[in-house]
Amino acid sequence: MRAIRQGFGAIVSVAVLITGTAVAAELRAAPAPAEDLPATAPAAGEPEDFGASCRTVVEGSRVTAHCSNPYPRTDRIRLHVECDRWWDVDSDSAPVEVGPADYAQVTGRCWKEVRSAWITHQPADLAPAQDSPPVRGS
Repeated sequence: MRAIRQGFGAIVSVAVLITGTAVAAELRAAPAPAEDLPATAPAAGEPEDFGASCRTVVEGSRVTAHCSNPYPRTDRIRLHVECDRWWDVDSDSAPVEVGPADYAQVTGRCWKEVRSAWITHQPADLAPAQDSPPVRGS
């Protein structure tokens, strides 16, 4: 029994050593932050940053998306829920506008298990079009 404990301890020690080495290599490979970043506005042809920061929480058959928008443009978000069972209906929420420095919570559900859930974003100043692909997903 003592040999098993020592063997397990050795395996754990090697795993910790390998993990530490991998983390150190990642830190060493990361680029250094730039000292002087110019404070310039985006070029006229480039789109301005937008998009609420969202996280989705799945609890059983219910999905909740929590979104906050740190940008000065209003973001139109939609929650998409794909259900696991073939007979369970997938759903897309109505568009919800999240203004600058605003917060929104969107919910959806399946009858049984949830396979996946995601949020799509669209600038609110663009007219929503039926059957057009979303601008960006998260």
